[in-house]
Amino acid sequence: MPDRRPQRLAALSERIHEAHLDALLLTSLPNIRYITGFSGTSALALVTPKDATLITDFRYQVQANAEVGGLARVVIEPQSLWAGLWRTLPAGPPCAIGFESNHLVHRDFQRLLEQGTRCQWRPTLDIVESLREQKDEDELALIAKAARTAECALEHAIRDVREGMTELQIAGCLERALRNAGSEGFPFPTIVASGERSALPHARSSERAVQRGDFLLIDFGAVVGGYCADVTRTFVIGEATAEQREIHAIVREANERASRAIRAGMRGRDADAVARGYIEDRGFGDAFGHSLGHGIGIEVHEAPRLARTADTTLPPHAVVTIEPGIYKPGWGGVRIEDDVFLGDEGSRVLTAFSRDLIEIG
Repeated sequence: MPDRRPQRLAALSERIHEAHLDALLLTSLPNIRYITGFSGTSALALVTPKDATLITDFRYQVQANAEVGGLARVVIEPQSLWAGLWRTLPAGPPCAIGFESNHLVHRDFQRLLEQGTRCQWRPTLDIVESLREQKDEDELALIAKAARTAECALEHAIRDVREGMTELQIAGCLERALRNAGSEGFPFPTIVASGERSALPHARSSERAVQRGDFLLIDFGAVVGGYCADVTRTFVIGEATAEQREIHAIVREANERASRAIRAGMRGRDADAVARGYIEDRGFGDAFGHSLGHGIGIEVHEAPRLARTADTTLPPHAVVTIEPGIYKPGWGGVRIEDDVFLGDEGSRVLTAFSRDLIEIG
């Protein structure tokens, strides 16, 4: 794959200049990875309109030089990252440096005020995140590969699901299958929710044993090359009832309508309304309480948002989730989630696993 980082760094440098800053301090590890390629868990990055410096510790000496290459100067700090930052700050007259206000904890903000006194520190919001919204060809390929990895794992895992297994056991089967299929990790804790618990949109997998007649909702992801996929499917243990089939069919149709209709340039709220309106027309509007979806990439939840309150437009080449659901407390719930690319000629669904109501056992 071609190295896209120089273009990203150039775009960020232009944003720094437009914000009338002399530099930008990156503390978000996903943002640092996007700009420099460094995938470690301990780093700061200082980007100016002319160059970039990555500061990390001894554990990542070999990794940082290998991943960052000649894109940025790598500083291996023997004491603390912040000590390395103070020595990295440009000398001369006071300069204006932005910091990522939605990522910097208060303790570290105090460091800026108390130890970085020769600089003027200015809060910024989503400068790198706005660049990350639009995926290049290589990012799209990695997300699509992560989706295929997730689907391969799910296909293998559901073959082993049996009545009497616990949700945790099913999650374990799926996570083993994910590793076997090539996933680097899990972008979030796997959700396996059965029976009444499937009405909990973000349930934690539990010791509950699945029973005949249960809904089985599985929400999980895969990671390939640092990029995530996010998939949800809802099954039934045994034979589905007429009510289960009805609810599942409504959610499936809402998912498919939104996946077909979504386009770059739409407002996030208008995309949300496609699925929500269909569910409301069938009398289940109150049972769909969360937003339709979110962006996906290096992080499993990133911009843009598809929600009733999202007035911003969806950018071209974003990858978003479409995940409508209906949840009835005490009965159960259904969610069907796909990953969708917003291309120049319309939307393209990256996830291909069957959206039919599959009966297990």
